[in-house]
Amino acid sequence: MAIYAHINTVPNGSTGGIMMREHRELLATGHDSHAFWGRGRAAADETECRFATDAEVRLDAVRTRIDDRAGFHSQAATKRLLAKLDEIGPDVVHLHNLHGYYVNVRMLFEWLASRHCQVRWTLHDCWAFTGHCSYFTMVKCEQWRSHCSRSGKCPQLREYPTTYGMGACSRNFEDKRRVFTSVPPERMTLVAPSRWLADLVGQSFLSGYPVQVRHNTVDRTVFKPTPSDFRERFGIGDRFMVLGVASPWTERKGLKDFEWLSANLDDRYAVVLVGLSKRQIKRLPENIVGLEHVDGPAELAAIYSAADLFLNPSVEETYGMTVAEAAACGTSVAVVEGTACVEAAEGADAHVMKPDLSDLRATVIRCGGGGS
Repeated sequence: MAIYAHINTVPNGSTGGIMMREHRELLATGHDSHAFWGRGRAAADETECRFATDAEVRLDAVRTRIDDRAGFHSQAATKRLLAKLDEIGPDVVHLHNLHGYYVNVRMLFEWLASRHCQVRWTLHDCWAFTGHCSYFTMVKCEQWRSHCSRSGKCPQLREYPTTYGMGACSRNFEDKRRVFTSVPPERMTLVAPSRWLADLVGQSFLSGYPVQVRHNTVDRTVFKPTPSDFRERFGIGDRFMVLGVASPWTERKGLKDFEWLSANLDDRYAVVLVGLSKRQIKRLPENIVGLEHVDGPAELAAIYSAADLFLNPSVEETYGMTVAEAAACGTSVAVVEGTACVEAAEGADAHVMKPDLSDLRATVIRCGGGGS
Protein backbone atom coordinates (compact mmCIF):
# COMPACT_ATOMS: atom_id res chain seq x y z
CA MET A 1 0.00 0.00 0.00
CA ALA A 2 1.13 3.54 -0.76
CA ILE A 3 2.14 6.10 1.86
CA TYR A 4 0.29 9.43 1.62
CA ALA A 5 0.97 12.82 3.21
CA HIS A 6 -1.59 15.63 3.13
CA ILE A 7 -0.74 19.26 3.95
CA ASN A 8 -3.17 22.13 4.56
CA THR A 9 -3.47 25.25 6.67
CA VAL A 10 -6.16 23.77 8.96
CA PRO A 11 -7.90 20.41 9.50
CA ASN A 12 -11.40 21.87 9.45
CA GLY A 13 -13.59 24.18 7.38
CA SER A 14 -14.04 23.69 3.66
CA THR A 15 -10.43 22.96 2.63
CA GLY A 16 -9.54 21.13 5.83
CA GLY A 17 -12.68 19.04 5.57
CA ILE A 18 -11.71 17.97 2.05
CA MET A 19 -8.22 17.00 3.22
CA MET A 20 -9.45 15.05 6.25
CA ARG A 21 -12.12 13.17 4.30
CA GLU A 22 -9.51 11.93 1.84
CA HIS A 23 -7.13 11.08 4.69
CA ARG A 24 -9.79 8.98 6.46
CA GLU A 25 -10.91 7.29 3.25
CA LEU A 26 -7.33 6.22 2.55
CA LEU A 27 -6.93 4.87 6.08
CA ALA A 28 -10.20 2.96 5.73
CA THR A 29 -8.93 1.25 2.57
CA GLY A 30 -5.68 0.14 4.21
CA HIS A 31 -3.30 2.86 3.03
CA ASP A 32 -0.74 4.54 5.27
CA SER A 33 -1.99 8.14 5.38
CA HIS A 34 -0.79 11.15 7.38
CA ALA A 35 -2.43 14.58 7.68
CA PHE A 36 -0.37 17.68 8.48
CA TRP A 37 -1.54 21.21 9.26
CA GLY A 38 -0.24 24.41 10.80
CA ARG A 39 -3.21 25.95 12.61
CA GLY A 40 -6.17 24.69 14.60
CA ARG A 41 -6.78 21.74 16.88
CA ALA A 42 -4.18 19.36 18.20
CA ALA A 43 -3.59 16.00 16.54
CA ALA A 44 -6.05 13.27 17.55
CA ASP A 45 -3.81 10.27 16.82
CA GLU A 46 -0.46 9.23 15.37
CA THR A 47 -1.67 9.73 11.77
CA GLU A 48 -2.17 13.47 12.39
CA CYS A 49 0.31 16.26 13.07
CA ARG A 50 0.00 19.95 13.77
CA PHE A 51 3.53 21.18 13.19
CA ALA A 52 3.34 24.96 13.82
CA THR A 53 2.74 26.70 17.14
CA ASP A 54 0.33 29.57 17.74
CA ALA A 55 3.29 31.86 18.39
CA GLU A 56 4.91 30.90 15.08
CA VAL A 57 1.70 31.53 13.16
CA ARG A 58 1.27 34.95 14.80
CA LEU A 59 4.89 35.88 14.05
CA ASP A 60 4.49 34.84 10.40
CA ALA A 61 1.34 36.96 10.13
CA VAL A 62 3.08 39.99 11.67
CA ARG A 63 6.08 39.64 9.38
CA THR A 64 3.76 39.36 6.37
CA ARG A 65 1.95 42.54 7.42
CA ILE A 66 5.32 44.27 7.22
CA ASP A 67 7.08 42.68 4.23
CA ASP A 68 4.30 41.10 2.11
CA ARG A 69 6.20 37.81 1.93
CA ALA A 70 3.34 35.40 2.61
CA GLY A 71 4.57 31.83 2.26
CA PHE A 72 8.23 32.65 2.80
CA HIS A 73 8.44 32.70 6.61
CA SER A 74 7.84 29.89 9.17
CA GLN A 75 11.26 28.29 8.73
CA ALA A 76 11.28 26.49 12.10
CA ALA A 77 7.79 25.06 11.64
CA THR A 78 8.66 23.90 8.13
CA LYS A 79 11.81 22.15 9.39
CA ARG A 80 9.60 20.12 11.74
CA LEU A 81 7.25 19.27 8.87
CA LEU A 82 10.11 18.15 6.63
CA ALA A 83 11.58 16.03 9.41
CA LYS A 84 8.22 14.26 9.71
CA LEU A 85 8.06 13.76 5.95
CA ASP A 86 11.56 12.26 6.00
CA GLU A 87 10.40 9.95 8.77
CA ILE A 88 7.40 8.55 6.88
CA GLY A 89 8.84 8.67 3.32
CA PRO A 90 5.59 9.38 1.43
CA ASP A 91 4.93 8.03 -2.05
CA VAL A 92 2.36 10.78 -2.63
CA VAL A 93 2.27 14.27 -1.12
CA HIS A 94 -1.10 15.98 -1.49
CA LEU A 95 -0.86 19.74 -1.04
CA HIS A 96 -3.83 22.00 -0.37
CA ASN A 97 -3.64 25.66 0.73
CA LEU A 98 -0.04 26.75 1.24
CA HIS A 99 -0.92 30.22 2.46
CA GLY A 100 -2.15 31.05 5.94
CA TYR A 101 1.07 31.92 7.81
CA TYR A 102 2.22 28.39 8.62
CA VAL A 103 4.71 27.02 6.07
CA ASN A 104 7.72 28.10 4.00
CA VAL A 105 6.98 27.17 0.40
CA ARG A 106 10.59 27.49 -0.77
CA MET A 107 11.78 24.94 1.79
CA LEU A 108 8.83 22.64 1.10
CA PHE A 109 9.32 22.64 -2.67
CA GLU A 110 13.07 22.17 -2.36
CA TRP A 111 12.25 19.00 -0.43
CA LEU A 112 9.66 17.89 -2.99
CA ALA A 113 11.98 18.58 -5.93
CA SER A 114 14.78 16.51 -4.36
CA ARG A 115 12.59 13.44 -3.73
CA HIS A 116 10.88 10.99 -6.07
CA CYS A 117 7.35 11.19 -4.66
CA GLN A 118 4.32 12.14 -6.70
CA VAL A 119 2.80 15.52 -5.88
CA ARG A 120 -0.89 16.37 -6.12
CA TRP A 121 -1.75 19.98 -5.45
CA THR A 122 -5.41 20.87 -5.01
CA LEU A 123 -5.83 24.59 -5.64
CA HIS A 124 -8.66 26.16 -3.65
CA ASP A 125 -8.02 29.72 -4.89
CA CYS A 126 -5.62 31.69 -7.11
CA TRP A 127 -2.86 32.50 -4.61
CA ALA A 128 -0.40 30.02 -6.15
CA PHE A 129 -0.03 32.03 -9.35
CA THR A 130 -0.25 35.65 -8.21
CA GLY A 131 2.23 37.95 -6.52
CA HIS A 132 -0.09 38.66 -3.61
CA CYS A 133 -3.83 38.02 -3.76
CA SER A 134 -6.05 34.95 -3.66
CA TYR A 135 -8.67 36.37 -6.04
CA PHE A 136 -8.62 39.10 -8.65
CA THR A 137 -11.96 38.98 -10.49
CA MET A 138 -13.73 41.74 -8.55
CA VAL A 139 -10.92 44.25 -9.12
CA LYS A 140 -10.48 43.12 -12.74
CA CYS A 141 -6.70 42.73 -12.34
CA GLU A 142 -4.88 40.94 -15.19
CA GLN A 143 -1.27 41.36 -14.01
CA TRP A 144 -1.00 37.70 -12.95
CA ARG A 145 -1.09 36.63 -16.60
CA SER A 146 2.39 38.04 -17.25
CA HIS A 147 4.09 39.50 -14.17
CA CYS A 148 2.53 41.05 -11.07
CA SER A 149 3.45 44.68 -10.32
CA ARG A 150 5.41 45.11 -13.53
CA SER A 151 2.75 47.11 -15.38
CA GLY A 152 1.26 48.78 -12.32
CA LYS A 153 0.83 48.64 -8.56
CA CYS A 154 -1.02 45.80 -6.90
CA PRO A 155 -4.59 47.01 -6.21
CA GLN A 156 -5.13 44.60 -3.32
CA LEU A 157 -2.29 45.02 -0.83
CA ARG A 158 -4.83 45.63 1.94
CA GLU A 159 -6.66 42.42 1.09
CA TYR A 160 -5.63 38.99 2.40
CA PRO A 161 -2.80 38.27 2.93
CA THR A 162 -2.79 41.88 4.12
CA THR A 163 0.35 43.99 4.15
CA TYR A 164 0.78 47.58 5.29
CA GLY A 165 4.18 47.97 3.69
CA MET A 166 5.13 48.85 0.13
CA GLY A 167 4.35 45.38 -1.14
CA ALA A 168 6.63 42.72 -2.61
CA CYS A 169 4.36 41.51 -5.41
CA SER A 170 6.99 41.48 -8.15
CA ARG A 171 9.47 39.53 -6.03
CA ASN A 172 6.73 37.19 -4.80
CA PHE A 173 5.62 36.48 -8.35
CA GLU A 174 9.15 35.63 -9.50
CA ASP A 175 9.87 33.49 -6.44
CA LYS A 176 6.58 31.60 -6.70
CA ARG A 177 7.12 30.97 -10.40
CA ARG A 178 10.60 29.59 -9.73
CA VAL A 179 9.63 27.59 -6.63
CA PHE A 180 6.33 26.14 -7.84
CA THR A 181 7.74 25.02 -11.18
CA SER A 182 10.77 23.28 -9.62
CA VAL A 183 8.99 19.91 -9.50
CA PRO A 184 8.93 18.31 -12.98
CA PRO A 185 5.49 18.06 -14.66
CA GLU A 186 5.67 14.26 -14.75
CA ARG A 187 5.69 14.27 -10.94
CA MET A 188 3.15 16.99 -10.15
CA THR A 189 -0.53 17.15 -11.03
CA LEU A 190 -2.71 20.13 -10.21
CA VAL A 191 -6.30 19.55 -9.13
CA ALA A 192 -8.93 22.27 -9.60
CA PRO A 193 -12.44 22.11 -8.11
CA SER A 194 -13.94 23.71 -11.22
CA ARG A 195 -13.38 24.20 -14.94
CA TRP A 196 -13.39 27.93 -14.16
CA LEU A 197 -10.27 27.65 -11.98
CA ALA A 198 -8.62 25.12 -14.30
CA ASP A 199 -8.96 27.62 -17.15
CA LEU A 200 -7.21 30.32 -15.10
CA VAL A 201 -4.41 27.90 -14.18
CA GLY A 202 -3.93 27.20 -17.88
CA GLN A 203 -3.28 30.90 -18.46
CA SER A 204 -0.75 31.21 -15.63
CA PHE A 205 2.89 30.21 -15.16
CA LEU A 206 1.59 26.81 -13.98
CA SER A 207 0.26 26.06 -17.47
CA GLY A 208 2.94 23.42 -18.07
CA TYR A 209 1.42 21.08 -15.48
CA PRO A 210 -1.43 18.62 -16.03
CA VAL A 211 -4.68 19.83 -14.45
CA GLN A 212 -7.52 17.60 -13.33
CA VAL A 213 -10.98 19.03 -12.62
CA ARG A 214 -12.47 17.41 -9.56
CA HIS A 215 -15.67 18.95 -8.26
CA ASN A 216 -15.96 19.01 -4.49
CA THR A 217 -18.44 16.37 -3.37
CA VAL A 218 -21.43 16.87 -1.10
CA ASP A 219 -22.29 14.38 1.63
CA ARG A 220 -25.78 13.47 0.46
CA THR A 221 -26.46 11.46 3.59
CA VAL A 222 -26.53 14.84 5.37
CA PHE A 223 -27.42 17.38 2.69
CA LYS A 224 -30.84 16.23 1.54
CA PRO A 225 -34.40 17.59 1.88
CA THR A 226 -34.77 17.87 5.65
CA PRO A 227 -37.82 18.62 7.84
CA SER A 228 -37.35 21.98 9.54
CA ASP A 229 -39.11 24.33 11.93
CA PHE A 230 -36.72 27.15 11.02
CA ARG A 231 -39.45 29.35 9.52
CA GLU A 232 -41.55 29.16 12.66
CA ARG A 233 -38.62 29.74 15.04
CA PHE A 234 -37.44 32.85 13.20
CA GLY A 235 -40.79 34.33 12.20
CA ILE A 236 -40.40 33.80 8.46
CA GLY A 237 -43.92 32.43 8.04
CA ASP A 238 -45.06 32.18 4.44
CA ARG A 239 -42.72 34.89 3.16
CA PHE A 240 -40.38 34.03 0.27
CA MET A 241 -37.14 33.13 2.05
CA VAL A 242 -33.87 34.11 0.35
CA LEU A 243 -30.86 32.46 1.99
CA GLY A 244 -27.14 33.21 1.92
CA VAL A 245 -24.44 31.16 3.67
CA ALA A 246 -20.74 32.00 4.04
CA SER A 247 -17.92 31.91 6.56
CA PRO A 248 -16.56 34.47 6.86
CA TRP A 249 -18.92 37.00 5.31
CA THR A 250 -17.00 39.62 3.32
CA GLU A 251 -17.68 41.99 0.47
CA ARG A 252 -16.25 39.31 -1.83
CA LYS A 253 -18.93 36.90 -0.63
CA GLY A 254 -21.64 39.45 -1.40
CA LEU A 255 -22.61 40.81 2.03
CA LYS A 256 -23.28 44.30 0.66
CA ASP A 257 -25.34 42.79 -2.16
CA PHE A 258 -27.63 41.14 0.37
CA GLU A 259 -27.94 44.39 2.35
CA TRP A 260 -28.88 46.23 -0.83
CA LEU A 261 -31.32 43.50 -1.77
CA SER A 262 -33.08 43.62 1.60
CA ALA A 263 -33.60 47.36 1.17
CA ASN A 264 -35.12 46.86 -2.27
CA LEU A 265 -37.61 44.08 -1.55
CA ASP A 266 -40.99 44.44 0.11
CA ASP A 267 -42.20 42.56 3.17
CA ARG A 268 -43.27 39.53 1.15
CA TYR A 269 -39.60 38.54 1.14
CA ALA A 270 -37.30 37.51 3.99
CA VAL A 271 -33.50 37.61 3.70
CA VAL A 272 -31.59 35.18 5.96
CA LEU A 273 -27.79 35.10 6.30
CA VAL A 274 -25.87 32.33 8.08
CA GLY A 275 -22.23 32.50 9.21
CA LEU A 276 -22.00 36.13 10.33
CA SER A 277 -19.85 37.44 13.16
CA LYS A 278 -21.44 39.00 16.25
CA ARG A 279 -20.29 42.43 15.07
CA GLN A 280 -21.84 41.95 11.63
CA ILE A 281 -25.13 40.83 13.15
CA LYS A 282 -25.29 43.99 15.27
CA ARG A 283 -24.80 46.11 12.15
CA LEU A 284 -27.36 44.32 9.97
CA PRO A 285 -30.49 46.08 8.73
CA GLU A 286 -33.48 45.12 10.88
CA ASN A 287 -35.16 43.25 8.04
CA ILE A 288 -32.33 40.70 7.66
CA VAL A 289 -32.31 37.60 9.86
CA GLY A 290 -28.65 37.05 10.78
CA LEU A 291 -27.17 33.94 12.39
CA GLU A 292 -23.72 32.93 13.49
CA HIS A 293 -22.36 29.44 12.85
CA VAL A 294 -24.92 26.65 13.11
CA ASP A 295 -24.58 23.48 15.18
CA GLY A 296 -23.26 21.20 12.48
CA PRO A 297 -24.11 20.13 8.93
CA ALA A 298 -27.49 18.60 9.85
CA GLU A 299 -28.81 21.93 11.12
CA LEU A 300 -27.43 23.67 8.03
CA ALA A 301 -29.26 21.14 5.84
CA ALA A 302 -32.48 21.98 7.67
CA ILE A 303 -31.95 25.69 6.98
CA TYR A 304 -31.18 25.06 3.31
CA SER A 305 -34.38 22.99 3.09
CA ALA A 306 -36.45 25.75 4.68
CA ALA A 307 -35.37 28.34 2.09
CA ASP A 308 -37.23 29.09 -1.13
CA LEU A 309 -34.09 30.34 -2.88
CA PHE A 310 -30.39 30.02 -2.11
CA LEU A 311 -28.57 33.05 -3.50
CA ASN A 312 -24.82 33.29 -4.12
CA PRO A 313 -23.84 36.64 -5.70
CA SER A 314 -20.08 36.03 -5.46
CA VAL A 315 -17.99 36.18 -8.64
CA GLU A 316 -14.87 34.75 -6.97
CA GLU A 317 -15.84 31.27 -5.82
CA THR A 318 -13.60 28.48 -7.08
CA TYR A 319 -16.52 26.06 -6.91
CA GLY A 320 -19.36 27.14 -4.62
CA MET A 321 -19.80 24.35 -2.09
CA THR A 322 -22.75 26.08 -0.43
CA VAL A 323 -24.53 26.14 -3.80
CA ALA A 324 -24.05 22.39 -4.20
CA GLU A 325 -25.21 21.77 -0.62
CA ALA A 326 -28.35 23.87 -1.05
CA ALA A 327 -29.17 22.16 -4.34
CA ALA A 328 -28.75 18.74 -2.70
CA CYS A 329 -31.38 19.81 -0.17
CA GLY A 330 -33.83 20.44 -3.02
CA THR A 331 -33.65 24.23 -2.84
CA SER A 332 -33.60 26.44 -5.94
CA VAL A 333 -30.30 28.28 -6.39
CA ALA A 334 -29.32 31.54 -8.07
CA VAL A 335 -25.72 32.13 -9.22
CA VAL A 336 -23.81 34.63 -11.34
CA GLU A 337 -23.08 33.80 -14.97
CA GLY A 338 -19.48 33.01 -15.90
CA THR A 339 -18.54 31.85 -12.39
CA ALA A 340 -17.61 28.48 -10.95
CA CYS A 341 -20.92 28.49 -9.06
CA VAL A 342 -22.66 27.70 -12.35
CA GLU A 343 -20.83 24.35 -12.29
CA ALA A 344 -21.90 23.72 -8.69
CA ALA A 345 -25.51 24.34 -9.75
CA GLU A 346 -25.47 21.88 -12.66
CA GLY A 347 -28.42 19.51 -12.48
CA ALA A 348 -30.28 21.69 -9.97
CA ASP A 349 -33.20 24.10 -10.27
CA ALA A 350 -30.79 26.89 -11.10
CA HIS A 351 -31.22 30.53 -12.09
CA VAL A 352 -28.26 32.32 -13.66
CA MET A 353 -27.95 36.07 -13.06
CA LYS A 354 -25.96 38.85 -14.63
CA PRO A 355 -23.33 40.36 -12.30
CA ASP A 356 -25.32 43.47 -11.41
CA LEU A 357 -27.70 44.40 -8.61
CA SER A 358 -30.72 45.08 -10.79
CA ASP A 359 -30.65 41.56 -12.23
CA LEU A 360 -30.05 40.11 -8.77
CA ARG A 361 -33.28 41.74 -7.57
CA ALA A 362 -35.14 40.81 -10.75
CA THR A 363 -34.07 37.17 -10.34
CA VAL A 364 -35.30 37.02 -6.75
CA ILE A 365 -38.63 38.59 -7.70
CA ARG A 366 -39.02 36.25 -10.66
CA CYS A 367 -38.32 33.23 -8.46
CA GLY A 368 -40.72 34.57 -5.86
CA GLY A 369 -43.61 34.70 -8.28
CA GLY A 370 -43.36 38.30 -9.45
CA GLY A 371 -44.37 41.55 -7.88
CA SER A 372 -42.13 44.30 -6.57
